Amino acid sequence: MTDADLSPDALGSALRDVTEFVDAAGWGQPPMLFALVPTTVLAHTDPDLVDEYDDSELSPIAQEQLPLSDDPQTVDDELEHVLATTQWPDAVAGCALVQEIIVLPPQAEDDLDEAFEPLMADPEAADAAARATAESHPGGQEARLIAGALRDGRRLALLQLRAEETEESDGRLELLAHPDLAPGLLDALAATLNSDDGL
Repeated sequence: MTDADLSPDALGSALRDVTEFVDAAGWGQPPMLFALVPTTVLAHTDPDLVDEYDDSELSPIAQEQLPLSDDPQTVDDELEHVLATTQWPDAVAGCALVQEIIVLPPQAEDDLDEAFEPLMADPEAADAAARATAESHPGGQEARLIAGALRDGRRLALLQLRAEETEESDGRLELLAHPDLAPGLLDALAATLNSDDGL
């Protein structure tokens, strides 16, 4: 199966599978990276990994835990380094990353500006202040960012908001999408699939 054989829904379906896998382990997890391999390829190379009734086009394969520290101040830089040095074999049609984030309401922008504007001369201090403000903001909400890219250029980012403890869940995942969600992360994921750099 080539990228051209993948349906328009292939990436979205794979990201839903990724989210269900991560969601089953609960919240409070580190970022996770997945290879997206055509299920037909996986069935041929590693048949034990594929259920005979699996009709999905892409099979997510969780990678080893990323070498990230527990310090939230450095995780983004470390993640950027990991993605910049990752390259996938040709059998991998795409990749995905799941990361827990804090989502703020639009009115929180003024609070963030106040936190980091006085520190603009020191980008690290400004970033730390903005992060601390976001994490302590009363309007903040925990969420998962699920981003994926395919070799054929398709990209998609989804958001899963963490439900309040008091909210009843019917077990279904609610994933939100927006065309401007996480463009930098999508670029970084797509770059890991670029095999035209002479390696």
